[in-house]
Amino acid sequence: MDSNIETHKCKLSVIIPIYNNEQYLKECLDSICNQTLSDIEIICVNDGSEDNSLQIIEEYKQKDNRIILINQDNMGQSSARNNGLKIATGEYIGFVDSDDYIDQDFYEKLYNSAKQNNLDMAVAGIVRFKGIRRRYMLNFSDEIIEKNLNKKMELCKIPRQCYVVNKIYKRDVLLAHNLFFKEGVYYEDVGFTIRAIYFLNGLITVPGTYYNYRKNYNSTVKTISDKKNQDMINARKDMLAFAREHNIEFKYRPDAYITKMTKYNFLGLTIMKVVEYETMKKYYLFSRWLIFNIRSYV
Repeated sequence: MDSNIETHKCKLSVIIPIYNNEQYLKECLDSICNQTLSDIEIICVNDGSEDNSLQIIEEYKQKDNRIILINQDNMGQSSARNNGLKIATGEYIGFVDSDDYIDQDFYEKLYNSAKQNNLDMAVAGIVRFKGIRRRYMLNFSDEIIEKNLNKKMELCKIPRQCYVVNKIYKRDVLLAHNLFFKEGVYYEDVGFTIRAIYFLNGLITVPGTYYNYRKNYNSTVKTISDKKNQDMINARKDMLAFAREHNIEFKYRPDAYITKMTKYNFLGLTIMKVVEYETMKKYYLFSRWLIFNIRSYV
């Protein structure tokens, strides 16, 4: 193993991929710079932004010497995360998207829980919000230590919720298993998350602190394209192949986790699109506006 992997300069490295997000970036950076866990480095990866994002990062960098700036051409979120991971020195790694924010004690609670119990991963709740509306996507009421593979997946709600951002990961273990994000694709979180949970030794759930995920229809994943749809299908297939290879059990039959899409066209225009996944069926008007969301319970 590379001796550099064993050297830690801080408790936690926070990696933030940033692309054209001037509207929400200050809120994101404020939430990280004001963390109660102060022994962190904040790696901002400017992914070729064309708005004022770079100026905002430089402004914050002048005020906080924990901020490290990487400038790169626009190569996508996966590349930005990978380049941040390659230079990170923290004992643990965390990821934050630049249109989201975290509770003030988020990383202190996750780090202390993982460190005190000698675990490779800690996972917190995640709240999706839009304006004043908030919805708990993942919520823990108890602290649970889990090393059983299938129970780890169940606690994290894999495969439905393959979130990268509400967790911290032992850096040495990520690097030892060469765990990076697949580049050039969307939905890269899916493959990374299932592998991290598999390879990292044990996790702990951390109640009472949250990652706040903005429901932003202008984000790279929320906008719809044929490539994104195909990348989503490919990511799910990769996840299922990994699960079969490593004897990971899921609740539903395997094909239920592959997104099925049907388009209804008229004169070359998509009038209606139907997306099926697990027990859900969603109907989109003109491929963009969700008009029905039907779920059957089995």
